[in-house]
Amino acid sequence: MNVLLVEDDLQLGKALCRGLELAGFNPCWVRLLADAKQQLQSRNFDVMLLDLGLPDGDGQDELIAWRQSGESIPIIILTARNKMDNLVTSLDSGADDFLTKPFEMPELISRVKAISRRMAGFSSEIWQLDNLQLNPLNHQVTLDGQLLLLSGKEYLLLYELIKNADNVVRKTDLEQRLFGLDDVESNSLEVHIHNLRRKIGKDRIITIRGIGYLLKKEAQSCED
Repeated sequence: MNVLLVEDDLQLGKALCRGLELAGFNPCWVRLLADAKQQLQSRNFDVMLLDLGLPDGDGQDELIAWRQSGESIPIIILTARNKMDNLVTSLDSGADDFLTKPFEMPELISRVKAISRRMAGFSSEIWQLDNLQLNPLNHQVTLDGQLLLLSGKEYLLLYELIKNADNVVRKTDLEQRLFGLDDVESNSLEVHIHNLRRKIGKDRIITIRGIGYLLKKEAQSCED
């Protein structure tokens, strides 16, 4: 899971990055709102952790601007402002959750995981689609109760497809999640799609030609 951390405090930022990495997340840490805007334009993130008091502006104002522009990334506010009216204002402005500083790392990790489950439409730690299960905590995937051996790229690919089950995921977004900014062969994604289909069922992943791929919630025969 890609996490955009917007926090100007050097010591806290380092600690949060380390904690997120240990929990299996992929954090991108910036200390300015301007850098956060640039990252949102160039990369895809699953959640943003947003401090409010930043050197180049107020995170609250930027939150409002992001929501008015249609930015839908889940946002968890990290703030030392503990007045209830400030917190209510943040939620009313489009924040999905908030944590008041100081907080414990396990609580933050729990909140991020809860946001991820909610956005993916799951209510438990185990993501289940018919006979397919994915556990984001230990990266284990089972089919009909049998453990599947997936490569790292295959797991990331399945994670993105399950998270957006029954919705088309653009090819460019999948390539960015799997390969980042690295130069890749033009058919690299198709190779991983082919290998994943062999393991979970060739009719489970639907090709939407010219756009991307869709993972069916229920296993059934369908045209590719």
